[in-house]
Amino acid sequence: MTKQTILYTGKGDLGYTSLLGKEKVLKHDLRPEAYGTIDEATAFMGLARAYPETSERTKTILLHVQRDLWILMGELATAAEADFQLPQIITAEQVTWLEAETDKLGAETPPLRQFVAPGDTMTSAWLEVARTVVRRGERCVTRLSYEEKVANGEIIRYLNRLSSLLFALARYEEFILGQQTTLMRG
Repeated sequence: MTKQTILYTGKGDLGYTSLLGKEKVLKHDLRPEAYGTIDEATAFMGLARAYPETSERTKTILLHVQRDLWILMGELATAAEADFQLPQIITAEQVTWLEAETDKLGAETPPLRQFVAPGDTMTSAWLEVARTVVRRGERCVTRLSYEEKVANGEIIRYLNRLSSLLFALARYEEFILGQQTTLMRG
């Protein structure tokens, strides 16, 4: 007989969650709000990655980012007063990588001089949703960094550049499918 994996603990039934470092906080505390928002963005990136029309290039970039975000969420889930700190894995080099990928994509797609209306392809639409959730996550992390301590200052920079990369990926996906980007003004 195989042992069934239990997928719940019941420990959060009173509205608290544990941070790394054993501190318990309310589930609506700034830290769970921040890493939960990043988790949401990661799930939307997964939708874009899973869509059959998504290019292999975009899938590869998104998986790389999803792995980075998994580490980033761990950093955010560490209590400010923990007796240990995770190594800062989100680094300036990763921010530079995001910038380089964004620049490459921007060089391969037509320039934009107006705001775009998301939704020209399924992949670009999911990427735009992920981008807006990353922006919300960036606001959450900024609030957290001003009200508590975020040990790694590169996290905000990473999220800021990630939103640009997701925008560039959305334009790239439309471009390679021959889909003209719809602009807010005709």
